[in-house]
Amino acid sequence: MASVVGKFIRILESLPYAIIALLARVVIGLVFYKSGLTKIDGFALKDATFFLFAEEYKVPLIPPVMAAYMATAAELTLPWLLWLGIGARIAALGLFGMTAVIQIFVYPDAYMTHGLWAIALLMIVKFGPGALSIDHVIRSRSVGMESTSTPAMWKL
Repeated sequence: MASVVGKFIRILESLPYAIIALLARVVIGLVFYKSGLTKIDGFALKDATFFLFAEEYKVPLIPPVMAAYMATAAELTLPWLLWLGIGARIAALGLFGMTAVIQIFVYPDAYMTHGLWAIALLMIVKFGPGALSIDHVIRSRSVGMESTSTPAMWKL
């Protein structure tokens, strides 16, 4: 029995992080992007969006109109950064901030959903977007360049 469990654990541990991170980036990006699409009509925000931010969401410290534009812009742009894996940690951190605001001020009873979003986003923040990302390509090239350059004082 122990050998079966051991084999199973080794199989799970062999799953490439790049695939797991890509799945997390795609799925969580879709959640926010689809939400952003519900707020627009063509290139303009729907009247219903302004109503929701003024009457239902009531985010503190930010005027409802500004909050509507900011949230919609974030929901429509940050997922693209996640999907491409460029600036993915910053994009994930931004969406995590939105998730926290939604959880605390808008829908505090939806902690199960927001908790799952937070896990996916914080995984990307901590471990990065994985090898299937533009960030990985940029980092690989910059690390390669650094190794051939002369050592700088700050590296000592």
